[in-house]
Amino acid sequence: MFTFRRSMSTVASSLTQLKKSNKIVCIGRNYADHITELNNARPKQPFFFLKPPSSIVLPGAGPCVRPKGTDLHYEIELALIIGKEVRDLKPDDEQGALDAIDSYALALDMTARNVQNEAKKKGLPWDIAKGFDTFLPISHIIPKSAIPDPHNIEVYLSINGEIKQQDSTNLLLFRIPRILSDISRVMPLLPGDLVLTGTPKGVGLAVAGDVMKGGIRVNGKEIEEAKLEVPVVDSEGDYAFAET
Repeated sequence: MFTFRRSMSTVASSLTQLKKSNKIVCIGRNYADHITELNNARPKQPFFFLKPPSSIVLPGAGPCVRPKGTDLHYEIELALIIGKEVRDLKPDDEQGALDAIDSYALALDMTARNVQNEAKKKGLPWDIAKGFDTFLPISHIIPKSAIPDPHNIEVYLSINGEIKQQDSTNLLLFRIPRILSDISRVMPLLPGDLVLTGTPKGVGLAVAGDVMKGGIRVNGKEIEEAKLEVPVVDSEGDYAFAET
């Protein structure tokens, strides 16, 4: 079983192990106001996509890199770190869902929005828009005990000191048992997998020179492990977005 202990050396090892996760499953359109701001249709059931583990940026490991020609958007999210295999979970099995979670993290689901929008218009997959290197900065691992109720926390993100996203997870359209149920009916969740639960309203552009800072509050109290700080830089690589 993929477990996280609390010693500093093991926590560091566990963070590194996250980059070797089997998969990262991201729930889309799970806050009503975020659906509205992007003019998307509200889903009738949980909608999810995958990000590659290679997109993870560990705490302090470096900046988020904006590929040439892309409109880089930030999306702050609560991430679940799965602790045991989950298959065919019942959507009303709240205890089973919570038991499947080993710990938590705060994550930034970075998105190349113009790349995604072009793919959507042409009916093409938009994996590239979500999968660039450095497109998933994450916080330190948050012990399960620090978040007694994942449906009642506040996640927030600031850009250069200005709050851009700030909402409670009690606004989730699909709660965690339903999320894990729908995923596990399609593909098993395995120890070490990450599940991102969706982003609230306020997404927008991040450009080179910006500093993104995120956090989680439980009953108004900051969770130290959730503090996230990531600068944005422009890519010096050869890739440049061009119409497909």
